[in-house]
Amino acid sequence: MAVIAYLFNALIQLYIIVIIVTVILSWLLAFNVVNRHNRFVDAVWRTCLALTEPALRPIRNFLPSLGGIDLSPIILLIAVNALQIGVNRYVFAPLLARGL
Repeated sequence: MAVIAYLFNALIQLYIIVIIVTVILSWLLAFNVVNRHNRFVDAVWRTCLALTEPALRPIRNFLPSLGGIDLSPIILLIAVNALQIGVNRYVFAPLLARGL
């Protein structure tokens, strides 16, 4: 069971990194520090969008428009961390305490 808990936590941490990379890359693209004509940048951008947009889109639809400010990644990070804490505390902790 400890291996499953470790894998779950590792996947959550990787997803958090992908969210942060998406935010930073969107800033770099917006300020023309990097451009999407570079194949590597475009591949990273499309991969990050494919992984984060399904979770960010419902949050964006729920939040009111704040102009150019997008708070959905912050809310997603809070939700993912809450999910991780909840699963660790209420699913993995009792199972690991029983020795499973």
